[in-house]
Amino acid sequence: MAFLVSGTLQAAAQLADTWDSLGRQGKYRVRGSRVALILSSPGVSAAAAAALDGVFQALGFENCEKRKVSVQSFHEELSLFREQLDIQRGAVGCVLVVLMAPSGQLRRPQLLVQELSRCGALQGCPKIFLLLSSDLKAAWEPEAFLTGLGEICSQHPHWSLLQLLTELFCRVAEECAGDTYCPFFRTSLRGTLCLGDVEPRRPESDSRPSAQYDLSGTRAALLLAVIQDRLGAEHDVAALVDLCQALGFKVILRTDPTAQAFREELVQFREKLDAHKGPVSCALLALMAHGGPQGQLLGVDGQEVQSEMLVQELNCCQALRGRPKVFLLQACRGGNRDPGVGPRALPWYRRWLRAPPGIPTQADVLQVHVDAPGSTGQADILIFYSAAEGCVAYRDEEKGSDFVQTLVEVMRANPGGDFIELLTEVNRRVCELDVLGPDSVERRKACLEIRSSLRRRLCLQN
Repeated sequence: MAFLVSGTLQAAAQLADTWDSLGRQGKYRVRGSRVALILSSPGVSAAAAAALDGVFQALGFENCEKRKVSVQSFHEELSLFREQLDIQRGAVGCVLVVLMAPSGQLRRPQLLVQELSRCGALQGCPKIFLLLSSDLKAAWEPEAFLTGLGEICSQHPHWSLLQLLTELFCRVAEECAGDTYCPFFRTSLRGTLCLGDVEPRRPESDSRPSAQYDLSGTRAALLLAVIQDRLGAEHDVAALVDLCQALGFKVILRTDPTAQAFREELVQFREKLDAHKGPVSCALLALMAHGGPQGQLLGVDGQEVQSEMLVQELNCCQALRGRPKVFLLQACRGGNRDPGVGPRALPWYRRWLRAPPGIPTQADVLQVHVDAPGSTGQADILIFYSAAEGCVAYRDEEKGSDFVQTLVEVMRANPGGDFIELLTEVNRRVCELDVLGPDSVERRKACLEIRSSLRRRLCLQN
């Protein structure tokens, strides 16, 4: 009988451990098969599709399905793919979806991402999307990007996927000097993802100029925070001011700005940087306010300002050309509330096992956006959102937001770490928390999002 109970508990532990593919140290354990799907529409060059084979081989994706359909059929095809994964036998460790369409035709890709996030077989597992825009008549094709991705993955199998992408963005920028071509990635990963079947480790020390941003010049931070009718926001402001000063930033704080003041303060900040004598090495902009249904920021007067416009304003700063521009956005991006997904283990397992915590449905996604020169891509920008697209951002009236407070905690513990790695750790911790919103007695989950077009490693303290 004791043997039976022991065996049952061991099987239960394996089930729980398999469900939660994220290790205790913030590293994904990619167990099970690696499945890939390519959806390409008419008008996409055959060379671009062929270049994907090297990427699949370098990343270990052997099971690949290719379908050529119209862009309008992408959602239907992805839905069928999700259903196949849910009914097939055997564990799935990771999935890669490639979406290829002529420039301008791939609209609202988030609907496709959300479709795959509903897949039960992929709960807790990394989901990678590679979004490629090209057409047969374009002077630029994405095969060079894909070839470079395959090569760098083969050369550095111990690097995390986010580190590989940052290095690749740098190489692309060097090869496309003078163009506005700028790939970027969006991630809600909760840990380090290394697909090389080796223990992940940081890139070796490298004396090349491209290895890491030089932060020896002036560092400037602008904090714009609406505190009125946002109880607890004052704790976030105090924590961020202290952190920025500890990291060597010269801080400007403005509270309760109107929508017009958001714009005016940023224009003044940009002009001040451009007039600064001496090099400016980094800028940090923290925006804290209520958010509109489409992710707009609301000034203290209730008027809206688009956060994208503020990003573009700072991107025009000549003093920051080629320098990192960091944005922290503590605001709602919509009205959706995520109940999360609980562990698959049966309830009675909880009496003996520490079941893995529930996770937000938007977690564990990596999107890589590759467009053509002349696109609206913006280089050297990192945006850290306090909520996934379309979702609310939570804030505690007594201690502030988990977004800011966890960020400060992680940064103070390791101020010299790779910034993207640290933000990924922040997301992991926030995803594990249960949030009790003021509008519901049910506990909710929160998921953060990183958007990066950084072309070098960013470490805020040497």
